[in-house]
Amino acid sequence: MRWIVFALGVSVSVPTQADEYNLTPTQFVYCTVCHGVELKGNKSVDAPKLNGLAQWYVLSQLQAFKSGWRGSHSNDLTGMEMKPMAVVLTDKQLAQAAAYVTSIPTHAAPATVHGDPIRGENLYSTCAVCHGPRAQGDEALHAPQLAGQSDWYLVRQLEKYQTGIRGSSPGDAWGAQMRSSALVLADKRAVTDVVAYINTLQTAK
Repeated sequence: MRWIVFALGVSVSVPTQADEYNLTPTQFVYCTVCHGVELKGNKSVDAPKLNGLAQWYVLSQLQAFKSGWRGSHSNDLTGMEMKPMAVVLTDKQLAQAAAYVTSIPTHAAPATVHGDPIRGENLYSTCAVCHGPRAQGDEALHAPQLAGQSDWYLVRQLEKYQTGIRGSSPGDAWGAQMRSSALVLADKRAVTDVVAYINTLQTAK
């Protein structure tokens, strides 16, 4: 995830669930430069879709960037762009950022990865242990929802786990667990197939 506006250190008011979403608040407009309108993502700048992610997960990843668990590997170029955006924020501002992301209406991302979903269903059995049978996620297991997210981003993150760009930082216990799971996928075809199957589990509206 990449953020720009949070480095400004502003205090914001975030819409509640009862509020109707209309336009991006001025304080967060720069988020859309990379992540797109309504934070739907932008593959051309490697910025994933954010809407639809659970607030606890958004906050945990901002904290991971701030702590250095993400964005510290020399080959994680986009992570290194994101890290300084989180480092300058207070805990309160991190929480405000996470709340803003989850205040936006959820839309499923379009499918762009085309593999073999039938083969992918078998491969997904390992993923389902944490992420759930419908890829709905599980906070207790620190597993985010996968269904409805940017499929190209899922591919890139699985590859990052496999190569140690993610999940190898000291203290990142959840990342290390995810890396072990990603290594079960033997090759690029397996990664593509499992993501193609996740595309069939779209739950976002």
